[in-house]
Amino acid sequence: MIAAPSPLLVSLLAGGVALAAVAFAVAPQAAPPPVAQQPGTAPIPARDRRAADALGWRLSTQAWTFRDRTAFEVVDVAARLGLDWIELFPGQSLRPDARDVKVGPAMPAEQLAALRQKLADAKVRAGGFGVADVPKDEAGARKLFEFVKALGIEDLVAEPESESLDLVEKLAGEYEIKVAFHNHPEPSRYWNPDVVLAAVKGRSARLGSCSDTGHWTRSGLVPVDCLKKLEGRVIELHFKDLDAFGKHEAQDVPWGNGKSDALGILRELKRQGFQGLIHVEYETGQGAELEANVAKCVAWFDATARALLHETKR
Repeated sequence: MIAAPSPLLVSLLAGGVALAAVAFAVAPQAAPPPVAQQPGTAPIPARDRRAADALGWRLSTQAWTFRDRTAFEVVDVAARLGLDWIELFPGQSLRPDARDVKVGPAMPAEQLAALRQKLADAKVRAGGFGVADVPKDEAGARKLFEFVKALGIEDLVAEPESESLDLVEKLAGEYEIKVAFHNHPEPSRYWNPDVVLAAVKGRSARLGSCSDTGHWTRSGLVPVDCLKKLEGRVIELHFKDLDAFGKHEAQDVPWGNGKSDALGILRELKRQGFQGLIHVEYETGQGAELEANVAKCVAWFDATARALLHETKR
């Protein structure tokens, strides 16, 4: 059972203060052992994900975060960070000794099997794939959906053209895969949630939003307001916190320290009863520094989930 938050914790939440610097305690217990890490990185404490689990939130990483590495290496990073989930992206090199093999529908069968085995060995599941181009022809689109299905992936992230929506809806139902429409910054196709809502109106509940909080911030859209508009259609999130609002050149910062209102976003997801994948997508930095910043995001997320679980409904 998860302990109730302290009065200090409650007051911090009420004031909307960033939580990253606060040590949130649950039931007293011995400090967990550090997780094995790469040379040059600080020890990563074991996660306490009980509150996130209770809220139905599955923390993941978008492999694009670690695009300086191969897919196999990102799977290892996810495991080090205590993440059970990953979202693969098309075109990433498979592993250090097979850089010419790219993740995607064109992978040879034996390499696809190797990727499935790598995920199984690391106890990491592929929850999403994208952002993917959906071919306009049915044969090509089927090949994409079959690849996603073969990996046991539940969310296909894409930005389909309007003339492809009937086909996308048909295949989403046939393959039992959700298709999450991703928003890149303005002027991309789905930059505004109103466009997403228009595209999915009257269509299957399998179609919805891959809500990229950072790209909304870059486009001058308030992420919490966007989520409110999309209530009931949020399939997953590419979660970012940026250092500036309304600027395309804005950079990632550890969650809770930026202008995207990371706390407000999670509070809104709780209000909606959202249950699904929340992907860390951190596009600033590389190497050990990047991994350390993602670890800060993970720690902040777990601490905030613990606080929000006990927060009185407003």
